[in-house]
Amino acid sequence: MKPAPAPLSTQSVPHATPASVAEPTTYIEKGTAAFKRTVLAMFAGGFATFALLYCVQPMMPRLSQEFAISPTQTSLVLSISTVMLAFGLLITGPISDRLGRKSVMVLALLCAAVATLASALMPSWDTLLVTRALVGLSLSGLAAVAMTYLSEEIHPTHLGLAMGLYIAGSAVGGMSGRLILGVLIDYVNWHVALLIIGGLALMAAAAFWRLLPESRNFRPRSLHPRSLLEGFVVQFRDTGLPLLFLVGFLIMGASVTLFNYIAYRFLEAPYHLSQAVVGLFSVVYLSGIYSSAKIGALADTLGRRKVLWAVIVLMLAGLGLTLFEPLAVVIVGVLIFTFGFFGAHSVASSWVGRRATRARGQAASLYLFCYYAGSSVAGTGGGVFWHYAGWNGIGLFIGLLLLAALVVALRLARLQPLGGAQS
Repeated sequence: MKPAPAPLSTQSVPHATPASVAEPTTYIEKGTAAFKRTVLAMFAGGFATFALLYCVQPMMPRLSQEFAISPTQTSLVLSISTVMLAFGLLITGPISDRLGRKSVMVLALLCAAVATLASALMPSWDTLLVTRALVGLSLSGLAAVAMTYLSEEIHPTHLGLAMGLYIAGSAVGGMSGRLILGVLIDYVNWHVALLIIGGLALMAAAAFWRLLPESRNFRPRSLHPRSLLEGFVVQFRDTGLPLLFLVGFLIMGASVTLFNYIAYRFLEAPYHLSQAVVGLFSVVYLSGIYSSAKIGALADTLGRRKVLWAVIVLMLAGLGLTLFEPLAVVIVGVLIFTFGFFGAHSVASSWVGRRATRARGQAASLYLFCYYAGSSVAGTGGGVFWHYAGWNGIGLFIGLLLLAALVVALRLARLQPLGGAQS
């Protein structure tokens, strides 16, 4: 039996969509019980999504040894999940525009947890890749819809904060998945470690279902192919949204490349760290947990156009520090890089939710499609730079991605705003 929705703010604000939706919209406001339940549920959803997606990252060196494959081949255990997630977004976003937000997200989390439990039982590399593909496809149902749910239900004044808290949950999940697997892999085999992560995800899915209020502002859209096509095309008629999609591709590609290959660097000379210590390195995600909410709220105050390019510069500064050899300097560099990455993602994703006025589910899907496509393409492509030039090659590759992201962010900053709600 579903819990009764928590009381919402009684303040009604005209909806940002065209005249097809004439009635006023009642938003969830900061300080209400519904706001607290929403951010807690989204925190749990973000936690489960990123824990399931990235838990395999710290055990990639172990998988390389067990299956006798190269680091570039091993990166497929993550890339296949993110590429399936990216393509799934093009389907689940429109489905949620028709069927509703909460039901799609709950089903997605449950399927992803079950697929992770199945991954733990796979005996071969090929079957492991199949189940990891199913994990990514399942998670598209939450990743596509969470941004849309928040942009529809949360008062525009507090959207940056709410989106930041959701992304903070993602940071906790990314850190926890890497941390738990990174430490466990020194004491148990990877099969047992994945079983533990799958069990935790089931608990997070239950919390998400119990806590999240039902949608109040959802308006069903047709699943007719022509309607779907129009929903995608309209996003590219806006001058800013395609640039935000490109920012997502570039910053996510940079982040995944760094974390895919830094474990290999720490296991080699001159560091020779143990797998457990490398797993503990995931605590750098604490900086992202802080920055996603803090930078999101700052963007609500100062404007996204003033904040996005600055946090990309922070990512570049952190990357520069990782090129030095002292371990302490490298760790500080990764902390700064992570702080900037989660801040940039928080700003860009909330900007998409504010700027898209039609087919918001499809707008969010397109942003996240590009975001996770960047993870897949750059995460595996970075292996070529690692093979030929080690960490300096990785630094060059990530630096090029971030310089391109900075150029795009500066272009966004110069765009004429469409109105206060879109800037």
